[in-house]
Amino acid sequence: MTTLINRRRSVPVLVGSVGIGGDHPIAVQSMTNTDTADAAATAQQVRELAAAGSELVRITVNTEAAAAQVATIRRLLDDTGCAVPLIGDFHYNGHQLLRQYPECAAALAKYRINPGNVGFGRKKDAQFATMIAIARDADKPVRIGVNWGSLDQELLARLLDDNARSPSPKDLRDVTREALVTSALSSAARAEELGLPRDHIVLSCKVSGVQDLIAVYQDLAGRCDHALHLGLTEAGMGSKGIVASTAGMGYLLLQGIGDTIRVSLTPEPGSSRTKEVIVAQEMLQTLGLRAFVPLVTSCPGCGRTTSVFFQQLAAEIQDYVRRQMPLWQQRYPGAETLTLAVMGCVVNGPGESRHANIGISLPGKGEAPVAPVFIDGEKVTTLRGDDMADEFKRIIDDYVARRYGGAFARPARQGLA
Repeated sequence: MTTLINRRRSVPVLVGSVGIGGDHPIAVQSMTNTDTADAAATAQQVRELAAAGSELVRITVNTEAAAAQVATIRRLLDDTGCAVPLIGDFHYNGHQLLRQYPECAAALAKYRINPGNVGFGRKKDAQFATMIAIARDADKPVRIGVNWGSLDQELLARLLDDNARSPSPKDLRDVTREALVTSALSSAARAEELGLPRDHIVLSCKVSGVQDLIAVYQDLAGRCDHALHLGLTEAGMGSKGIVASTAGMGYLLLQGIGDTIRVSLTPEPGSSRTKEVIVAQEMLQTLGLRAFVPLVTSCPGCGRTTSVFFQQLAAEIQDYVRRQMPLWQQRYPGAETLTLAVMGCVVNGPGESRHANIGISLPGKGEAPVAPVFIDGEKVTTLRGDDMADEFKRIIDDYVARRYGGAFARPARQGLA
């Protein structure tokens, strides 16, 4: 697919089989919330996240029991054909765990180091150097991930002292933002001094506020060419987390900033962890940056659409094409660019249906009980009766097989292609 957005040029980094930065597409990342010491449960959740479309999966490595199971998790994934790269998330004791469990270090595709808690006082530099040396010798990339909630307090105190002596002091928020960026850049520079190649370094500066996120990443992007991992930390639950993540990351992505993203949603009780993957995909696809699965355009409903059938059909069709994508990816390359419309009445229904590759305009209140179907702008049939949903699915399947099934399939007419 093509895009008019001028992406910031960053040094490409290879994480296992997944490239980020450079000319690589923006990658979707997620993180497990299982106890990593439970290898079976963690491997199962990794498989679920990968099946949903996560291209990189991060796991917590916080104890010896967790570190001891990382290689087993990798083997369980490989045995079931799941090749998604694993990223080890280390805090406080990563230098010990990587050194004591070399099989853990080898099984991970990337290490995440937080310079705010890699060590304290005189131990900080030595423990950071130990982790970088292990990554260097194992040829593993590192994400240096600074976090608003665990910022290097010594660095922040020094910048605050400097600011207090300034004739034009900044406010605390601006100094804290500067501390985030300074911590990331100075840690990256130190990693390079220790022999870690530039193309093995990814940076992130995680905050929980949208305006802080935008300000920090604009500053960071302007001061380095490292690949950047983008995301709000503690984005929140439900619509709040989705809106905040989309508002902040979407703004930056449209400026070309960001090489890999994660939507850090708090899972609602009983909900699937895969929600964060779907939101990340839909964000990138809605912005026109990538295509993952056909998305359904549908109207919000009004007094003309008192029936809930169009809502049910829109949800059913979106779920259907998402379930079909694993098969379509193998058999019908390009099917992810398909555009669909499920509309609820005659006002905008026919027009929106003609704009989509395949669209259906359902009858609103007072309209004839028929539903015209449009393919590439032309009306091709009219559906009636109780099996309308199944008939519409058959039309979609036939179109996908015909359009994307041959070596000479014509390109998509419009939309994300």
